Amino acid sequence: MGAVFSSSSPSSPFQPPGSSGAGEGPESPICSAKGCRAPAVWVLAWNNPKLHTPERRKTWLACDEHREHLSSFLGMRGFLKDVVRLDEWEESGGKGSRGDEGGADEGGGRPGASAADG
Repeated sequence: MGAVFSSSSPSSPFQPPGSSGAGEGPESPICSAKGCRAPAVWVLAWNNPKLHTPERRKTWLACDEHREHLSSFLGMRGFLKDVVRLDEWEESGGKGSRGDEGGADEGGGRPGASAADG
């Protein structure tokens, strides 16, 4: 099964919330770190076990500079499930390096949002 994209939000991992999308498209995903406009290189697949089924994956995108910080943020809460290079994530159809099913949620939340938001 490929990645399942579902969200009540009009944003996607390739067009962050608040972005007009002008000059940006699926070819130019950007980092999810607050205020960062650098190209995304990494996909951080996560879920909140209090809210999501075990197979569900939400995603944040990260540039090289913010990968460790965002991974730490999710990891210390027990949410981080996988960190995969963006090109590998896309090639696998939204599955992590461990073969995790589905779940690249559009938007996937932004760092700083409440964990209960997602």
